[in-house]
Amino acid sequence: MKCLKLFLCLVFLTQWGNAQTVLYSDTFEGGGNITWVADDCLVMPNVNNPVINAGNPSAKILAYHDIGGAYANTRFQINTFFDLRKLHRFSLKIYVPSSSIIGTQNPQISLKMQNGTIAEPWTTQSEIIKPIVYNAWQTVEFNFATDPFININGASLPPTQRIDFNRVVLQVNGENNASQVTAYIDDFKFEELPIVNPNGNYQLVWSDEFAGTGVIDAQKWFPQTVLIAGSSWANGEIQHYTNRSQNASMVNGILKITAIKEQFRDQNVTKNYTSARLNSKFAFKYGKVEISAKLPSGVGTWPALWFLGKNVQETGAYWQTLGFGTTPWPACGEIDMMEHWGTNQNYIQSAMHTPSSSGNTSNLGGRVVSTASTEFHLYTMIWDADKIEFYVDNVKYYTYNPAVKNAQTWPFDKEQYLLMNLAILPSIPASFTQAALEVDYVKIYQRGTVSANETELPTALKVKAYPNPFYDKVTLDLSAFMGEVMQYKIYSIDGRMLRENRIFIHTNEVVIEDLGTLPQGVYLLNLEINGTTHPVKVVKI
Repeated sequence: MKCLKLFLCLVFLTQWGNAQTVLYSDTFEGGGNITWVADDCLVMPNVNNPVINAGNPSAKILAYHDIGGAYANTRFQINTFFDLRKLHRFSLKIYVPSSSIIGTQNPQISLKMQNGTIAEPWTTQSEIIKPIVYNAWQTVEFNFATDPFININGASLPPTQRIDFNRVVLQVNGENNASQVTAYIDDFKFEELPIVNPNGNYQLVWSDEFAGTGVIDAQKWFPQTVLIAGSSWANGEIQHYTNRSQNASMVNGILKITAIKEQFRDQNVTKNYTSARLNSKFAFKYGKVEISAKLPSGVGTWPALWFLGKNVQETGAYWQTLGFGTTPWPACGEIDMMEHWGTNQNYIQSAMHTPSSSGNTSNLGGRVVSTASTEFHLYTMIWDADKIEFYVDNVKYYTYNPAVKNAQTWPFDKEQYLLMNLAILPSIPASFTQAALEVDYVKIYQRGTVSANETELPTALKVKAYPNPFYDKVTLDLSAFMGEVMQYKIYSIDGRMLRENRIFIHTNEVVIEDLGTLPQGVYLLNLEINGTTHPVKVVKI
């Protein structure tokens, strides 16, 4: 396994040439490029490690002794400025013996970024606080792109939009107190991380480019309108979802899901707002999703790009109407690829809802996108058998990868479908008239597949398979092989042969039927004619 991991790393670096770059570091064994300074405490670099174990076998560490200083910390400063606009990570190891604690402060370590060139460096600082445990070496990471941060000045820009920090401050167990604590610190690093290419070897299997102007494609989208909770939707939403073009339509190549302030009566219920909630008529398991979107702004607006298990029991949902609804929420699993609340403008969030953590889930991550509502951004989700990753503009900001995967934590081993909606919350101001979630395109890829269009063969001949994607049968145009005998074999994407048969080609078209029982996914048809194999890849929906 180690060899495989090394090989993959080498391939990645060969292709992209932007490995992690350690800019500042200190192992306290000599050779570091950091000079540590103590404020209101005692700091001793390069001393013997008093707790050598498997968690940290290093011989030397930094000893940090807060002997009651109100603002005790250790810090260092560089001659230039940190560029936190780039993907980055601070990391360190820390050990705090509980026997050193005098006081009632929370077990934590904070990393603060300051501008050491101004008279009061703390006045514009940004800070990340991380919990720690006592009596164990642990690695702590800080990333201002993905971690919750505190700006001491609420008017300051997010740290990922700033280049005025040149000082790093570490503080253990809080500030402005007389408590005492000893901490051992090792292996401090500041790294610039590569922008991960999430494309891999994916190929397109389903998409909508929303070309033109007019109604949405009814072959791909289902407007969900039935109230799921009697007279309302979940989460306190106050709108009606409709199937009207006023609420969902294509305008000059852009899908617009528009929320409108208007009195509308449906299902014997009158509401003062309308919008749209679209279900994809395509469900899949594992792959990559790309959605280019521009988000509405304003308190009370709540756009979302998200997924539910195809098996969800939900009144009026597309797959429920087809008889697939066997599993209640959250056992069906919910993946919130992107959510944005107008109360927290420009902060986009991804979240996972499972039986182990539903509702106000703890499994989430987010990132500030300063132009979320003024420009289109690329939102990407990569769903594999062991983890789900989330990106914006190809920068990864959250990974869901539970250590134990079972029905409680990982219902994501079954097909899911896409939902796109714009909800209205009770906090919407009286001045609101309308707003829109705009989507340029949706693309869904799977590994080792080809486009759901005709497949180019390695010979000069072309075999057309249609419809592709298909539901229950595939028609092959075999006019070039009239009078020949064909043996076909159907393989799953993992190489298992599922069906085979021999057919005499006596018409221009041959129909392979009774495929409706196959699970959705990508399949390979191997057509053997005159000793030559012609592969055709098709997609079942």
